[in-house]
Amino acid sequence: MSLSEVVFRNHARASLICEPVPNARVGFQYHSHIQGLALHAIAGMNTDKSNTPPIVLLQVTDPHLHAAADSKMRGVNTYETLLAVLEHARQDERWPPDAIVATGDLVQDESSGGYERFRSCFADFGLPIFCIPGNHDDPELMKTLLAEQPFQVCGHAVLGAWQLVLLSTFVKGEDAGAVGAEQLSAMDSYLADNTQRPTMICMHHQPVAMGSAWLDSVGLMDSDDFLRVIERHSHVRAVVWGHVHQALDEQRGQVRFLSTPSTCAQFLPKKDFFSLDDKPPGCRWLVLHADGSIDTTVDWLKT
Repeated sequence: MSLSEVVFRNHARASLICEPVPNARVGFQYHSHIQGLALHAIAGMNTDKSNTPPIVLLQVTDPHLHAAADSKMRGVNTYETLLAVLEHARQDERWPPDAIVATGDLVQDESSGGYERFRSCFADFGLPIFCIPGNHDDPELMKTLLAEQPFQVCGHAVLGAWQLVLLSTFVKGEDAGAVGAEQLSAMDSYLADNTQRPTMICMHHQPVAMGSAWLDSVGLMDSDDFLRVIERHSHVRAVVWGHVHQALDEQRGQVRFLSTPSTCAQFLPKKDFFSLDDKPPGCRWLVLHADGSIDTTVDWLKT
């Protein structure tokens, strides 16, 4: 799919905002389930889409790049592992995807050089690159250095039969995140006004519990509010995120909840305290069908 076939909503014109949420840490907990998501056709949608080709996405997340090419994080050269994951993806039969989604923590050291390095890794693919900030990012630098196509920071986009909503969950000074009241209201309005396409929401922080006490303490602080919003919109079919450096695939009602491994190091699941896993770098492929169904696999770098 060429760039001209993608409906871009650049940050400056987006109805969805991408601004840092004010520091507002409060006690929070995760929904253990989602109510009210009946399995039925979306009102007003054309359900006869048998001839519409699927959209193929590649999700990469948490590369934690630095300005210096030889910098390491926990003993891992994050630039080298990102390049290795991208080369691995290019050998896949699904390459090229229709777009790449990068779900935060693009840069570890909040440097211009780090974002320039990220840009150099993706700019020549000739694909839309949808980006959102993570807690280690500098959203203002992201908006400045990833302002031109093929990059888009936050907002929303239409690809074929699907639409993507790209949320910022960055909260200044926090490892945890939040969508924030203003962005939740904008998302609610956008979803209410755009019901014709199945929708995937992309974010950095996890909106559901991962079962690790330390990791769930730095998740999405307003997860209850976020989940209440998506409950109201039956065309939301997937929520994908990064941050947790591990894979999760849960179906709740008609919504697929998906986390994706980092392109560098992974966290050991189901641990109360921080612990690294020995799994290799990874990424996620998503095939979005016009009827709202999803095929997805996590691909691990062979070591």
